[in-house]
Amino acid sequence: MAGNEAYPLRRQICESRIRWYSSMAGSADKKGSEGPVAVDYSSLLERDFHNIADRTLEHLQERIEAYGEDLEVDGFDTDHAEGVLTVRLGSMGTYVINKQTPNRQIWLSSPVSGPARFDWHEDKKAWVYRRTKAKLMSLLEKELGELLKADIDLSE
Repeated sequence: MAGNEAYPLRRQICESRIRWYSSMAGSADKKGSEGPVAVDYSSLLERDFHNIADRTLEHLQERIEAYGEDLEVDGFDTDHAEGVLTVRLGSMGTYVINKQTPNRQIWLSSPVSGPARFDWHEDKKAWVYRRTKAKLMSLLEKELGELLKADIDLSE
């Protein structure tokens, strides 16, 4: 016997999984699922991605630095270089926000909510996390507000 013929149960399980995955791929449209959707990276040109992402990171650094200075946060520091913005909040943790050019995404590492990957949503003019539909700015405002015990506004 050759291949999967020697293992009929394994073959049945594999075929069953293939059918299940295939049915799930088509069920998103039928059920109105709001799970992750495939992204067409060609819809956002690389130069446009860099312009939008760089503006976002620079804006975040300016706004967050202002709050850090005004609120006199112990151990506060920001650093922005090579597409990576690091925000240190002393004992409250560190945020890392960086560009992921191949995926046309901004990635967030948060001491509160963990990792998230944001895609540019042209209609909303916002970076949106596909799994939860959260906007990057709104998420950061909420989390930083809770950590710093202040009203945080990161809008432009």
